Amino acid sequence: MQSETTGCQVQSLKDAPVANQVRQGAPTYWPGRTYCDGRGRCHRTGGWWQPGQIYTVDVNKGLRNKLEAQCMAQKGYRPVSLPPCKQGVKSRVAAVPTTQLPPLSTDSCFVKFDNGTFQIITPGQAG
Repeated sequence: MQSETTGCQVQSLKDAPVANQVRQGAPTYWPGRTYCDGRGRCHRTGGWWQPGQIYTVDVNKGLRNKLEAQCMAQKGYRPVSLPPCKQGVKSRVAAVPTTQLPPLSTDSCFVKFDNGTFQIITPGQAG
């Protein structure tokens, strides 16, 4: 799965390369303030504009994600969302990274290890 994921990521990057654009948000106007002393003499400071924040957007990121998902779907994969396993489930199963995707159920959950690997656990099933 990992090598096929990497292959799909590389292909989607070729088909929809990074295309960063620099953009700027809208400016904000801060009006001046009026200050008065004890004798009732007042003066007003001038307002000022604060420029909008400058940021970068990869305009191809959405397309690249779609292409990667299509590539994985063509290889027979489909995305699923699993919750993290609760401590009670983790403690009853040997901590072994998943190397073959197991059958899933509504009780399936995952454990992520520090090295980036993960384990999928389906309570009631071996392995």
